[in-house]
Amino acid sequence: MVCYAITGTMKGENSLGKSIEDKVMQKEYIKNRVDMLLKVLDSIDAETAGVEEIDRIIGMLDELETKCKQFRINWGEAAQQEMR
Repeated sequence: MVCYAITGTMKGENSLGKSIEDKVMQKEYIKNRVDMLLKVLDSIDAETAGVEEIDRIIGMLDELETKCKQFRINWGEAAQQEMR
């Protein structure tokens, strides 16, 4: 089983630990995390998987949801600033 976790600051974080504030980079961050989730799913043996694997997937989805919600706030703030 491959173990992954989503980590970073509230605005997102790249592999070097720098905050991601650019919309293009935030979209790429989300895409990378979805790809990581798919790799975890592919690594699960359905015959031997247990509750731990499901809990790990739920945790990854929860973390991804948190990031997406924060990015949504950031994108809304950016749109408001563009309107000014």
